Amino acid sequence: QVQLVESGGGLVQAGASLRLSCAASGLTFSSRTLGWFRQAPGKEREFVAGIIRVGGTTSYADSVKGRFTISRDNSKSTVTLQMNSLKPEDTAVYYCASSPYSDIKYRAGLYEYWGRGTQVTVSS
Repeated sequence: QVQLVESGGGLVQAGASLRLSCAASGLTFSSRTLGWFRQAPGKEREFVAGIIRVGGTTSYADSVKGRFTISRDNSKSTVTLQMNSLKPEDTAVYYCASSPYSDIKYRAGLYEYWGRGTQVTVSS
């Protein structure tokens, strides 16, 4: 049974930092491209960041580029999202997801497994 479990969300003020983690089990973690998505109330789920299986290639949404950093530890089956200089518009539920593709995909429909999400709220 595949499980992705996010943690690290919370309520912070604008300008603060948060570190989200996602622990995976039940899948060959190192063979999966991983992504972080977010969904704000009334909006579609959107791509935030992605990282390929091996080698460290990453990709970010323009809205978070320079502020967020995605990383992974294949030995621990974890993927993290370091979020700095948070803004109120970053408020959303954040999800980690795994994809069977070798390159980073930006469409949520191309990810096969999802966590339940963790709430991030940034106050102004």
